[in-house]
Amino acid sequence: MKVLHCRGKHYRDVNALVEEWWKGGCRHIVLEEVCGHRYLGRALEGEGRIDIKGIPGDDLGIFLNGPSLWVFGNAQDGVGNTMNQGKIVVQGDARDILGLSMRGGKIWVRGNVGYRVGIHMKSYEDEHPVIVIGGETGDFLGEYMAGGFIVVLGLWTPKEKSPVGHFVASGMHGGKIFVRGTVAPSQVGAGIGLDIPTEEEFRELEKYLEEFATDLAISLPPFGRQDFIKIFPRTTRPYGRLYAY
Repeated sequence: MKVLHCRGKHYRDVNALVEEWWKGGCRHIVLEEVCGHRYLGRALEGEGRIDIKGIPGDDLGIFLNGPSLWVFGNAQDGVGNTMNQGKIVVQGDARDILGLSMRGGKIWVRGNVGYRVGIHMKSYEDEHPVIVIGGETGDFLGEYMAGGFIVVLGLWTPKEKSPVGHFVASGMHGGKIFVRGTVAPSQVGAGIGLDIPTEEEFRELEKYLEEFATDLAISLPPFGRQDFIKIFPRTTRPYGRLYAY
């Protein structure tokens, strides 16, 4: 294991050293006093773990391809941007465009997230990206989503309030979103359906929730299938008629 104190160091120098250690075979790196350092874990491949203590900057885990990144704090924009494989665990909140164009792997966020989370997520063959959010989301969740699996638990959301914002799944043409709590038809985009998860979907959901709770060392209340709303596309071309001549 190698430990790096990041305070006062430029993000380029931090990344260069992390990548040097990783390529040299070190598979457990601890970054202390992180404060806005960008691109941590960028394009790293293979199994291993990086512990990040503090607040990482934008594009944490961009192009990640195997490692796990554990954030003991909050995270800024673009967590898991275009990641392929691996896992990112955020103990606090995360901001906008988390999971942008995510193609595989898992992202867990204990708290809340910002806007446009899961935008343009996609699946390919056996690769299915998964995002689980313990708290609430901003607007445009799952915008243009083409594949994958998003779960919003709203653990601290009052029953009368929806844990997701407006324009949910706008332009969505693949994948599924599961929200614990209420979702009004006015909150979702055109061509989007609302339903209760099937038994098979709920079993898959339970599997991810068990892993989420274990990784974050939290106890989840007992959930039933009826507690969740499934959000899904009714068509693969939601805005096709807008461009017809």
